[in-house]
This record gives sequence, structure tokens and C-alpha cells, in this order.
Amino acid sequence: MSDTLWAPWRMDYITSPRTPECVFCAAAADIPAQNAHHLVLAATDDDFVILNRYPYAHGHIMVCPRQHVSGLGELSFAAQRSLFRSVVAAEALLRQALQPQGINIGMNIGKAAGAGIAAHIHVHLVPRWEGDTNFMPLLADCRVMPEHLRETWHTLLSHFAHFHEHLRDPAHAEAP
Repeated sequence: MSDTLWAPWRMDYITSPRTPECVFCAAAADIPAQNAHHLVLAATDDDFVILNRYPYAHGHIMVCPRQHVSGLGELSFAAQRSLFRSVVAAEALLRQALQPQGINIGMNIGKAAGAGIAAHIHVHLVPRWEGDTNFMPLLADCRVMPEHLRETWHTLLSHFAHFHEHLRDPAHAEAP
């Protein structure tokens, strides 16, 4: 077995300049002009759905409030409602697009809880399939993604074009 694992897309991460700016705030400020650059799939006035650039699994998305806060209680009641309506709509569209057998939905609030970006809360939606984990994380401390992020973004984007319909009534929205 070779000790070399190829992940050429990681070079973007390695060589990208590090700025103190919040990546979620940067994405929110550029909607809709830079959606492809930031991997934004859909947006409301209060929040947006973005593909995770460093996913746990294929199709890993996040719903982020536009407001830069580190805890749910810092959002207004209206912003909390909007965030979770967007989570419900995103779940439905993720199911349509990728047909996972399950979805992990969760938040890591605070660095001690595992938040990679603790200053700006966000909700993770991670599609799962039976047998989608293998020996790679155990032996090589890496994950295998079956598709490049840009291809996944384009696949999901066609489904997320129906995002606002799902916000109104997710159970009766038109399928793409």
C-alpha cells in the first residue's frame, strides 16, 4: 500500500491567504454576486445555505445566520425562526438532491464543543448513507469524498433553486 494520498483541491486551502475576517460574514456580504466563489446555495434576508468547503461527508452543507453571533440566544426570535425554517427547507432539498439514507443535523457552539468557527454560529446538515465510512479516517486520518466540491455545488444548486418554495410550505413544495 502506498503512503501517498492525493487531494489536489487541498492546495486552495493551504495557499489561501488567512484573514481575520469571518468567512460566513464575507459570504453573506457577497450574496448574490459571489455565490459560486463562496459556494452559497440559497439565501433569505436573515440567513443563507452554504456548501461546507471542508466537509465531513459528501454534500455537507451549513445554514448560517447573516448576523455574526456566537450563540442562538443572541439572535432575535424572528431570526431564530428563520434559521430553523431554512434548516427544514435545506433538509428537504438535500434529501431530494442526494437521496441520503439519513442526515446528521447539529450545531457546535463554542470552541470546546468543536466549533471550527466559534464566533459565527451555523447549523450543519451532513447527508449519510449506510457504509459511507470506511477505514481511511482510522488509518490515514483523512476522508474520501466521491465528488469534487464544484460538482457537488452545481448538483445541489439546481435543487436549491426551489429553496423559497420550501420555506413557504416544505411538505408541499414542487420537486425539481
